[in-house]
Amino acid sequence: MSDLVTLRNEDGILTLSLQRPEARNALSLDLIEALERAVTAVAADASARVLILRGEGKAFCAGMDLRGVLHDATRMGQMLHGLARTSLAIRRLAIPAIACVHGAAIGGGCGLMVTCDLAITHPESKCGYPEVDLGICPAVVAPLLIRRIGAGQARAMLLAGGVVSGTEAHRLGLATHLASERDLASTTMELAHKLRSGGANALATTKRWLGDLEPELNEEIMRRAADLSARIIQGEEAQSRLKARFDAAKPAH
Repeated sequence: MSDLVTLRNEDGILTLSLQRPEARNALSLDLIEALERAVTAVAADASARVLILRGEGKAFCAGMDLRGVLHDATRMGQMLHGLARTSLAIRRLAIPAIACVHGAAIGGGCGLMVTCDLAITHPESKCGYPEVDLGICPAVVAPLLIRRIGAGQARAMLLAGGVVSGTEAHRLGLATHLASERDLASTTMELAHKLRSGGANALATTKRWLGDLEPELNEEIMRRAADLSARIIQGEEAQSRLKARFDAAKPAH
């Protein structure tokens, strides 16, 4: 397992932690690749009953780390396609997946939040999709968000951009559960133990059936989403807005 993620198994409850706290677990290409390998390992683990996805440090996940690939179309495309594959792999796990969201889940991080079957956050967290504010198309997260909160609310959220509080995220359905920040970890573990007590075959069959009932989500849709996002990010509008944002974030000398 990479230093960028850790995977711990405690009696069938697997905890997958993003380990890039200095960057608020922003999704670099290396982190996405490590996460994809870890999800593959979870899918192959016969002892796995529940997955908890969390982030180390002050935030769950601050979204895509585009600073280092702003002018590198190849790596940017690899990141977006990797995130699309990883999100679909989490969605297709036979076991329930819980996102334990503290601090912030932004952009691609909020995408990971809603691809999990359940998500727990606290009232003070920040969740959402500010992509359009940066001239970016949130294509990869859109199919996942539609399936979580419905097409109408997803349309309103993605077009408006910005972020919402954890309380509002729970009201909208981004988060399925809300707990105090102090109790977030213990509440997540309580839910994991409850899920573990269910029948493994019943849970897996229910997940497959629920997937069949939803609008189709497959490799082709996610590939098209990644291609679309990559094309828009490479455009002049996104490049200029991202450069301005990165320049503004540079420390003054």
